[in-house]
Amino acid sequence: MDKNNPVLDKSKAFAVRIIRLYQYLDGKRIYALASQIVRSGTSIGANVREAVRGQSKADFYAKLGIALKEAEETAYWLELLFESGYIEDNQFNSLYRDCKELVALLTSILKTRKGGN
Repeated sequence: MDKNNPVLDKSKAFAVRIIRLYQYLDGKRIYALASQIVRSGTSIGANVREAVRGQSKADFYAKLGIALKEAEETAYWLELLFESGYIEDNQFNSLYRDCKELVALLTSILKTRKGGN
């Protein structure tokens, strides 16, 4: 694994937190929402890792674009879980903040490409 890569580290740590949330939700018997959030929440880090090992700059940015979409989808599932009462304020606020931080990091990296770099 690459050293000092914040988006790689943060996306993996976020995936671990999402897996723990999935385990918590499993006891609440909301399998459809739980499976959706674990899929999108862990996909962020997988796509970031694929991007780091991309075959070209275009591949790198394409994978990061997918990671960004997955992060936004995860934010949506978190909002639904919170607004429907399945997760508490503290769970939501912490996970949502981390998710939006990933969105900001990925957006910043992708904007670099649009700037011509």
